[in-house]
Amino acid sequence: MALSAPGQRGPSLGNNSNGGGTRQLAACVVVSLVLITVSSRMGQTGPLEAVRGAFMTVTTPVRYLGATVSAPFQGLGNIFANLTADQATLSDLKAENERLQARNAELEESEQTATRLQQLLDIKDTYNLQSTAARIISGSADSWSSTVTIDKGTADGLSVGMPVSASNGVIGQIVECGATSSTVRLLTDESSSISAMVQSNRAQGMVVGSASGQVSLTLIRSNQTVNVGDVVVTSGLGGVFPKGLPIGKVTSVQNNPGSLYLDVVVEPFAHTESFEEVLVITSLTQEQQATAQDISEADAQEGGSSASTDAAAGDGSAAGDASGSPDGSTNSNG
Repeated sequence: MALSAPGQRGPSLGNNSNGGGTRQLAACVVVSLVLITVSSRMGQTGPLEAVRGAFMTVTTPVRYLGATVSAPFQGLGNIFANLTADQATLSDLKAENERLQARNAELEESEQTATRLQQLLDIKDTYNLQSTAARIISGSADSWSSTVTIDKGTADGLSVGMPVSASNGVIGQIVECGATSSTVRLLTDESSSISAMVQSNRAQGMVVGSASGQVSLTLIRSNQTVNVGDVVVTSGLGGVFPKGLPIGKVTSVQNNPGSLYLDVVVEPFAHTESFEEVLVITSLTQEQQATAQDISEADAQEGGSSASTDAAAGDGSAAGDASGSPDGSTNSNG
């Protein structure tokens, strides 16, 4: 075995290692190219695809575990990034958040307004009302009356006496009318009275308000039947309110001994604090007015059968009443 002379270097192990690594890398590249080529030619059904699927199945739990472990650290990274954000960025984000909140409130308000207007259109179509829409702009100007002010007046074709309804029932009647605004007396006002009837048995009476805001159905004789839960609607007598508009629901009935009339308390369907838009009914169709039979039945209920007989026979005064002239019991409607 020959030994190297002093001062001479033997074969470099480092060079041999580098050469071996280069050859291994080249071999891996060649093998990868071969596998890619074979896999592309065999498609999704070849043995290489099966091996790859098995490898993915085996390593899936490990990958899920890694993702679970790293998630908290990613969250901490986001928190750290937020903490280290400059003041200008934080101010921009705050302004954007406020803008989005304002926009959301605007869209919510628009949706609610559209819903209320659709409800008004529904009641207009249901009862075939000749009407115009108005907005409530203020409440009572004093503490001893129940009124609201709407933003329509004579310039819009409105006049004193016109009935006003919300989307679910009557709220009152115009008592003052200016060029661009009108005052509506609510049915809860102690000066308010509306010809009405119990929907189930057609018992005729008057819905009146009170100083306390309680609404009552009066002039219902004690021998008639009224039950809690009965619906009260406009009767059409007097030719002011269209027949059949909902007013409220009976919440209390008392038959006091010796009294000719029942004490009936009514809860209105419509409360002005829940509404912003209303319908002003500008005119009535023939079908919306009380008929001669309605008037005769109201007279018979109050005074006996003679008026009913005359009306049924076509009495001229009854026909006149049906055409819109109120009788004595409905003068307050005007």
